Amino acid sequence: MITVRTAFTLAAPLALALAATPMIAQAPALPGQPDKARVTAGSYAADPNHSLVAWSVNHLGFNDYFGLFGSVTGTLTLDPANPSAAKVTATIPVSKVITASAGLTAHLLRPGADGKKPDFFGPAPADATFTSTSVTPGADGTSATVAGNLTLNGVTKPVSIPAHFIGAGKNIMSGKETVGFEGATTIKRSDFGVNGVLPFVSDEVKLNITIAFEKTA
Repeated sequence: MITVRTAFTLAAPLALALAATPMIAQAPALPGQPDKARVTAGSYAADPNHSLVAWSVNHLGFNDYFGLFGSVTGTLTLDPANPSAAKVTATIPVSKVITASAGLTAHLLRPGADGKKPDFFGPAPADATFTSTSVTPGADGTSATVAGNLTLNGVTKPVSIPAHFIGAGKNIMSGKETVGFEGATTIKRSDFGVNGVLPFVSDEVKLNITIAFEKTA
């Protein structure tokens, strides 16, 4: 026998689902979509408010520790009809490094003791820079390997970054055409003269890059 309470119990989820259907149908589409056809040729500049380089190192063999470089600037020249001709630059303000520990952040920017070299970056580190030397598109049409020169701590070394396309469209905040990419690579900090606390903090540093470029011309 179906009581009024049972009928209400059965009907309530259905009513809620039906009520939510128009709301779902009316949800606005995201401005950026993973559609290569939206990408247009031209010159772009990195949006420093939404471009980051995250880094991680292993700490004492127990776990990985994370930090960030924000306010990344840079340029991109891109032609979808000729992706291998793309050129990328990036400038990373090392002095603005962020960690979850005030003590660690201070240590990263601390001068060397007794006139020695600093353990890490020192109190007035120069910006790190990356300049591409080649772009090799992937077979899937949405990925590429970006090779270039990374300058960090006054040392320049070649670096290869596997990258992939995230989305393109018109940014509703700026009104500009925008394209977004992510990439990842691993470097050895000792290659760049950043030798503090080796080997207790790993030599290998994993970098995860997320960057949005807004069209300028």
